[in-house]
Amino acid sequence: MRLSLLAPLLFAALAVVAQTNAILSIDTEKPIAKVSPTLYGIMSEEINYSYDGGLYAELVSNRTFQTIRGPNLEHWTLIQNGDSRANIELDKTTGPTAAITHSLKLTVAAATAQSDAGFYNTGYWGMALHPNTEYQGSFYAKGDSTIGAITARLVNDTTGAVAATTTIPALTISWQQYKFTLKTGNISISADNHLELLVQNPGTAWFTLISLFPPTYKNERNGKRIDLMEKLAAMHPAFLRFPGGNYLEGDHLNEHFEWKKTVGPLVDRPTHMTPWTYRSSDGMGLLEFLTWCETLHMEPLLAVFSGYSLRQEFIPAGKQLEPYVQDALDEIEYITGDASTRWGAQRIKDGHPAPFQLHYMEIGNEEYHDESGTYDARFAQFYKAIKQKYPEIKLVAAAPVTLVRPDILDDNDRTLHTHFYRTAQQFFTDVHRYDNFDRNGTKILVGEWATREGSPTTNLGAALGDAAWMTGLERNSDIVVMASYAPLFVNVNPGGMQWPSDLIGYDALTSYGSPSYYVQVMFSTHLGDRILSTRLDTNNPRLFAAATYNSQTHRIYLKIVNASSIPQPIDIRLNGAAEVHSVAAVTTLSGESTQQTNSITDPTRVIPIIGSIPNLRSTFNYNVPKYSIQVIDIDLE
Repeated sequence: MRLSLLAPLLFAALAVVAQTNAILSIDTEKPIAKVSPTLYGIMSEEINYSYDGGLYAELVSNRTFQTIRGPNLEHWTLIQNGDSRANIELDKTTGPTAAITHSLKLTVAAATAQSDAGFYNTGYWGMALHPNTEYQGSFYAKGDSTIGAITARLVNDTTGAVAATTTIPALTISWQQYKFTLKTGNISISADNHLELLVQNPGTAWFTLISLFPPTYKNERNGKRIDLMEKLAAMHPAFLRFPGGNYLEGDHLNEHFEWKKTVGPLVDRPTHMTPWTYRSSDGMGLLEFLTWCETLHMEPLLAVFSGYSLRQEFIPAGKQLEPYVQDALDEIEYITGDASTRWGAQRIKDGHPAPFQLHYMEIGNEEYHDESGTYDARFAQFYKAIKQKYPEIKLVAAAPVTLVRPDILDDNDRTLHTHFYRTAQQFFTDVHRYDNFDRNGTKILVGEWATREGSPTTNLGAALGDAAWMTGLERNSDIVVMASYAPLFVNVNPGGMQWPSDLIGYDALTSYGSPSYYVQVMFSTHLGDRILSTRLDTNNPRLFAAATYNSQTHRIYLKIVNASSIPQPIDIRLNGAAEVHSVAAVTTLSGESTQQTNSITDPTRVIPIIGSIPNLRSTFNYNVPKYSIQVIDIDLE
């Protein structure tokens, strides 16, 4: 038979096989283990402008004039209205504190009320303005007595219309902080705006730490962007892993996240270079991470610098590592200490009287890249010091470690951090990774993982890969105690992304969740406290399932993933359940193509739809749609 005739027959035969009823058996009587209460969380770091230009609500970019590329002050531009004459330049030696030593020097040779001069900031790809809204601004400045008052205003890029304006009194000759409020009127919502600071008299002045905040989530001072926090809240994350992966280590030892330089007033935070080609303002410091956890009711999973950088620089265990171990102990004290402790008192001074709870810490990040072979000894040194003072804290190893010191290490008291960045097909074939792990062995933190398909955020195909693999995590959530997708955020503007296939995309004005984001929401908000034994008999290699049970509400959360291109009939058997006569809610994420996705301009193309199964019984037949992720809520009583 010719190949041209054989191919359709083979396709038809395969279609018949794929559509044969699968059988899913769920044992409802004897849960096999408890679900980890911290299974689904979030991991975040300064990448893709996640904090500056993202979650951190600051609207002014390069606010301390430390980002310098080429001859210009990045994001700052001179204004010479009318026949005014002025100049701006970077001053690297003049600032209000030892931490902030850079400033913008404004020299005005000629200016009047009709011909004012100054400078403006373009923000992070624009500044989003809303009607009838207050924006809180501030800056540090000093100047000649002749320079006079400062006018601050928000101006539309396209029309030149002034959206808000206010006047700040004349500057003094010494550094001071000046605060102001700009309130918009009945303007159109737009991101095409900038901030201007102007003077009407000749003279010289210096400015730095120029800041402007919109309303923030729950009105937090130095706070976070409302729409992004709302999306995170919808995920119900159980933990936050911070301050992140590579951001913790830095490219070089002197660029790691130094927590002591990120607490206290902003004017005392010197900022630092990140591994992702731009400088962090450190507005998102240690206390801001902790209040993030507090606000969203997340467990802090604190990562501490372990003496290793991305460029293979390291500090050997022993005397040289002691200051870094002490730094970790001080950090715990800042988080958990009371007023009688040095660092607990500092936290109280910084505005948070109550101590935070801290149950989990990770030593380093991706230490399996360290070619020096020093992590075992470094981990042991941190472990001994932390456990002696804080024995209740559970420690996470950032690479497999051996018992360098059997007298201080307990194999059953550790969690191993793993990373997985893969294709959907790779995840399809890896869903049983943890099925045969030792149930009494080392626990697993999947601290970074994602299906890397789609850009800047993931597509439906990636969501199917994610969901399939997550069924394996749920079946084994007595072993996999924590899992967090990464990266969490991406600024979708040109130049804003360093790593594609991200969870949540945004620009200055709006944000959206990817299909993978909605998988995270569906799985984390439909999770029981007991793992149910499931058996799936199928010829479909892209059909997956898992079930958990809420012992308080007697509800089963059944997850089914059909990553194939045709619907899948399935016989579902609730073994051990009394006869069920109820309506089951069904949440479905699906599409016509694996390439379907969401975007800034089309944010809801792929979103969950709520439906139901009427007259559900203990044994029932169900047709799972193609390219779909479904959660079925089944009430047993």
